[in-house]
This record gives sequence, C-alpha cells and structure tokens, in this order.
Amino acid sequence: MKKVVLWIAVFALVFSMAAGTAVAKPKYVWKLSHVRPQDTTIDKDVHWFSDKVFEASDGQIKIEIYPASQLGDYTVVHERISVGAIEMACQPPGVAADKRIQILNLPSLVADWDEAKKNFTTGSPLMNTAAELFAAQDIKYLAAYPVYFGGIALKADPVAPGDPDVKKGIKVRVPPMKSFQLLANAQGYQATPIPFSEAFTAIQTGIVDGVIGSGAEGYYANFRDVINYYIPANTHFEQWYLYMNMESFEKLPEDLQKVVLDAAAEFEARRVEQAEKDQAANEQRLADYGVEVVRLSKEELSIIAKKVRAEVWPEMKKDLGEEWATGVLESMQ
Repeated sequence: MKKVVLWIAVFALVFSMAAGTAVAKPKYVWKLSHVRPQDTTIDKDVHWFSDKVFEASDGQIKIEIYPASQLGDYTVVHERISVGAIEMACQPPGVAADKRIQILNLPSLVADWDEAKKNFTTGSPLMNTAAELFAAQDIKYLAAYPVYFGGIALKADPVAPGDPDVKKGIKVRVPPMKSFQLLANAQGYQATPIPFSEAFTAIQTGIVDGVIGSGAEGYYANFRDVINYYIPANTHFEQWYLYMNMESFEKLPEDLQKVVLDAAAEFEARRVEQAEKDQAANEQRLADYGVEVVRLSKEELSIIAKKVRAEVWPEMKKDLGEEWATGVLESMQ
C-alpha cells in the first residue's frame, strides 16, 4: 500500500512539473498570406518573421503562413485584411478601394537602387504616404519589402526593345491598373489588362505575347516555361508591404505591439540588404533556364523613362488628384 501511495505521489509531482513547464497556448493566432510558392525567398523571410514574433512574445503570438495565394488573389486578401477576415499579408497592395495607392507603382518613379533605398524604406515621405493610405482602410503598415525593378517578359521575339517610339505589334498582359496600361502603351506595346492568376494561361494560349508587371523573380517563379525573352527595362519599382488588420494590431497590449514592430523593422532591414543581390541572381536564373536576357543601355533606359514620365505621369496625376499626386512626387528624395 505504501508503494502505491508513493508511486501516486511521484506521478503527481511529475505531472505538476510538466504542466508548469509546458508552453502556454498562444493568445493570438494570425494568418499571413503571400503570393509566392513555398520555399521561395519571401516564404522563407515571412517564416523568419513569424518565428521572431513567436519567440519575442514568449509564444503569445503565433503567425501561420499561407503561401502561393492560398487565401485568395492579393487584391482579395487586401480587402479581407481591411475587414479583419485575414490578419496579415506581405504582398502588393490592392488598389480597388483607393486608386491613389497606384502612386506606389508609378512607372519610372526611381531610376536605380540608391534612389529606391532613399524613397522606399520606412520613414521616407513616400512610405509615410503609404501608411496613411493603408490606415484609411483600417490596415496597419508594418514594413516595406523591396523586391526588384520590373521588366518585360516575352514569348514573341522582341521588337526594338530600347526604342519606345517604335510600335511593337506585341500584345502584353498588364495588371488591371491604369498606370501599367499607360506604361505598356508608352513603350509601343498593346496593353491587355488580365488578372495575375490568369496571366500564365493567357500567354500559353496566345491571348497575349508577353507580360508586364513583374520582374526577374516573378517571371522565373511563375512564367519561365512560357517565355523566351526577358528585358530588364526598369518599368517600375516593385515593392511589397508587410501589413495587418488595424484592429488586430490595436488589440495587442503595448509590449506586444512593440514586439511586432521591432520584428517588422528587422524584417525590412534584412530585405533591404539582400534585394539588389536577389535581382541579379534571379536574372541569372532566367538565363540559366534558357530565357534570353535582353540588356538595355543606360541611354536606352533613360530615353524610356523620359517618355514614360512625359506621357504617363500627367495622366496618372489627373486620375489620382493633381494637387495630391504632385505633392507626393515633390516630397520624394
């Protein structure tokens, strides 16, 4: 009998110790969406962010990652974050609710990585504008995620790629945004607005002969089997944003808000350091896969940019609000 009592006591002690050392159940469980497949650079980066927040919050915040637009196209996810149906994303922003967000993707906005780092990092006037636009939709800006300078991917043979005055006779898919439609037309292409999710099939079936709206990383990840040429034309600066539902953020106590913001700042700093290297690496990956990379000279890039700014910017200013857009552009460094 004494042995039985002793074993019961030992069992109770072990159980209480185990319970005392068990990891507490997270108080906050969030979903985070992104647009690329599993194990891509962005996927690894948001997993790093998730792990960082989990550890720094002592397990109170758990962020579950959903790659490859599993929760919906980025435009849908943007809207769902606004209403709180999804907590977080790292992706391009949707523009349906506020067309002024298009200014973040204005063609030929910056010319090189030095200009990009001055204007597309947290605290810059342009990113303060982004945060204000998101906040108006109940979305909390957390960090910038620079991706690449955009280019043109073609299945058809290129026609005078460095001369925007030549009519190419090439139909290209563009995102359903006015800025990209104007951009394609200004370079001599025939713009065809098609959602991202339908772009691969559109090229494969010959509805279009190419695509504008992405860069080497995006074309390698999604279109490498249906394109033959890539032109790094610096069409636009592609930046994604780490953001979340405003109410979900504001529900956090101040110490956990700081955890999220600190992790986001480090997330951005890591990416800024790596982004330019990744662009070069992804252009090489396309070349290694058999896609011909058609380089343009600095003079050709400058000519294209001047025409785009002369033809596209005035139209976009009218669309976004002349006074507001001019103020944002003049605030840039």
